[in-house]
Formats: sequence, C-alpha cells, structure tokens
Amino acid sequence: MGGRAAGFEYVMRADGSVIITHHGRVAAKLRGGRAAEFLAEVENDPQLVMARWTGNYRHGNERTARQHPRNRR
Repeated sequence: MGGRAAGFEYVMRADGSVIITHHGRVAAKLRGGRAAEFLAEVENDPQLVMARWTGNYRHGNERTARQHPRNRR
C-alpha cells in the first residue's frame, strides 16, 4: 500500500455519534462536535483521516529514532 493507512471503517449512528474501527476492532468513538468535525474532514482521504483521528499513523521519524545513540543496543 505504500505507506498509506488501510483497514479503517466508520459508522454513523442514529444518535449522531461515529464509531471508527480498524480491522474490525473499535479504535475511536466520537460524539457531538468532534463527530461533526470528523465527518466534515473524512471525505477528502478517508483512510488517512481515520488513521490520524485514531492516532494510528506513522510520524515519519521512526527510522531516525531507531538510529539515535540512546536507542542502539
């Protein structure tokens, strides 16, 4: 997939809340204003937006951190 998030789905519930799942497991529950904000943003790039909202995304510094002298063993 080339560094892109995958496996996310979301469901809007009747009460206005949103449930985000990742590979079938609940990753986040959003209600109220946060749910509305998420729904406004999710249309652009759904997988990436859901990854960001759940905190399940790469920050881009994993390799740099691994090479830091403090983290070498």
